[in-house]
Amino acid sequence: PPAMLRDEDTEADFQRFLRRVDEVANLLQGLSSSDSAVREEAFAETEKRLREEGASREEEEESRTTVNRTVINTSVRAFPSEIKAGHTSGAFLAALEKDAKERARRRKRNEQLANALKEKGNEAFREGDFALAIQRYTEGLEKLRDKQELYTNRAQAYLKLHEYEKAISDCEWALKCNKNCLKAYFLMGKAHLALQHFSECRQCYEKMLQIDPQKENLFKACVNEASLEERRVRDEERAAREAQAGSAAAASIQELLQRISTPGQDILYYTAGIRLLAEAVNNCTGQTLFRTNNGFSILGKEPVRGAFCAERRSPAEVELCVSLLLLWQAACAGNEVNQRLLLAQPEVSAQLPELLSSGTPEIRRETLALISLCSENESGRRLLARQDLAGRLQTLMELAKTTDEEADSATSIPSDLIAADRSQTQGRVLLSRASFTELMVWNDLTLGMQGAGTALPVGTPGSLGADAEARARLARSRECWQACLDECSDGSSPESSERVLAALGLMMNLLLESSDTIQDFAVPISARCLALLGHQDGRIVTGATGVLSRALPASPSAVEEAVKGGVVKKMLKFLKAAGQLTASYAIKTLSVCTKSSRQAQEELVKWDKRFRVLLRLLESENELIVGNAAFCLSQCLLVPGAAASLLGSNVVLLLLRQAGGDAQRSSVQQNSAIALGRLCKAEPRHIPQLRKLNGFAILSWAMKYVHSS
Repeated sequence: PPAMLRDEDTEADFQRFLRRVDEVANLLQGLSSSDSAVREEAFAETEKRLREEGASREEEEESRTTVNRTVINTSVRAFPSEIKAGHTSGAFLAALEKDAKERARRRKRNEQLANALKEKGNEAFREGDFALAIQRYTEGLEKLRDKQELYTNRAQAYLKLHEYEKAISDCEWALKCNKNCLKAYFLMGKAHLALQHFSECRQCYEKMLQIDPQKENLFKACVNEASLEERRVRDEERAAREAQAGSAAAASIQELLQRISTPGQDILYYTAGIRLLAEAVNNCTGQTLFRTNNGFSILGKEPVRGAFCAERRSPAEVELCVSLLLLWQAACAGNEVNQRLLLAQPEVSAQLPELLSSGTPEIRRETLALISLCSENESGRRLLARQDLAGRLQTLMELAKTTDEEADSATSIPSDLIAADRSQTQGRVLLSRASFTELMVWNDLTLGMQGAGTALPVGTPGSLGADAEARARLARSRECWQACLDECSDGSSPESSERVLAALGLMMNLLLESSDTIQDFAVPISARCLALLGHQDGRIVTGATGVLSRALPASPSAVEEAVKGGVVKKMLKFLKAAGQLTASYAIKTLSVCTKSSRQAQEELVKWDKRFRVLLRLLESENELIVGNAAFCLSQCLLVPGAAASLLGSNVVLLLLRQAGGDAQRSSVQQNSAIALGRLCKAEPRHIPQLRKLNGFAILSWAMKYVHSS
């Protein structure tokens, strides 16, 4: 909720206005009631209020007090003199209706004036005259105090002028007018972020998501921005402490930057200084000191700028350009703030495509390395997407035909860049027009150059599957699914293993869709994945388990065939020894099978003696694993004797802990509660343990899920 308004008097006025609206609405409802007693009572109350407000108005006139800051004028206009206590309610209602129409007319007029002033304010805002925009919005609010848009628009203008407290106040007023105003929470979050109120900022963004869950992408972007800013502040505070403490590393970076800024030196002087600086910027603190000491301004110095932007370079300029690229790699590795600063420089954004097509292999290689580094995170991908992405991808694919090292860098970038929203359309032009078979031919060519390299085989098909439009098209393609099955038929050689991984990765993404084609292929997909569970490559086993967990829900027939093929025993084997990712896929597969297959439930009871595996999973820190483990247990408790096999175990304690816990996923509490209810219902001898642990409240809450399920 928003903080209290700054002006207590104004806040009180506003609250009185809201109460006034409710009271008038109740009186009007009573006056129009079909119940004569209610109608007479409302009539009497109305006359009483008119007399009180008439006396109040006379006092105001005598004291010449003209201030009225409520949203609407609460004083009652003078009614015709013939309206007295003895007149009929019909005459009074007619007069009241006349007064209401007069008020509506005035409000409509004020609303027209407020809208006109809002448009003038918007025009001033678009022209960059934010002070004038604020003036126009303020004039509009004088006409109509409860117009939400005027508050949020004025808040936006205050943000532009860095008047963050005023922006927050206006957002609070907007929320008084409309408690679900998304724009108010968004702008208030921005203002809190600018003031470095990180907790309040996140609360505003969380409120946006509560109001409209469809804004999840905006929510994530805002929260990421807040986290990045909070990390920047923390890093700069730590770097400042080190510098003040006389750190040798900090002093070295500052001294080198000063020396490089010295004008009129030989080109080799700058090259040597930049090389030394690249070695000194070797950690987060070094990167922060580089940024806070204006390290990125090096590009503005001559002859650094000349060497970087030259069409033709001498050997010394090539060396200087390569040194600069190496320095930027050191400064930007894992540092999104520095990446933003670098890619925001006009010279850098203009020159990167040129450097990619440079005739000098060293410049080309280090440029590829820098782009690859920046494309590792979403923020960097978005910044790179503003460049000539289509041309860059063409260049990268050409480079993939040259040396092995360049091919490795080149083929790792397109999949990263395709994840950026603005580059999706451009990426499709180059990639998603190709059929799946053509993509596999491209994989063959790349494997021939890279040996067992994995960048493109996993990256290119996976990126197509990650793109929503391309994914939907491929998910409906029978040719695509058949090609995936064909690729998964052999994984004996390193090259074929990479092709299997590529196909599994693509299927994982395509199974996010829902289509008749997926249902048709669910059985053969499941069968092929079951065959891959014995593969010696652990990555393939994990991928096959993941595909199973997504393919089985599409078809009851696929579940039936998988259970017959021994999937329960194999998943239990993975749950005993596999890593967390494989375990999460395995328990999801078991939950799908036990949901619809009695045979799967009975086999799980048979092969997991006293449910040792499931009980261990209930103690996992991974909520997905816990939720699915609780679901499997609840399904297996439908098998006669299963609940009795748990006597003497700590199952009641584990389920109570999860059912009454604070997991973010409600499925954890719900599935644990259902399992707890079924346990005590199937085997009452668990109830004493439940009583001992004071768990009847949770059990009572659980029973509604048992009955409804």
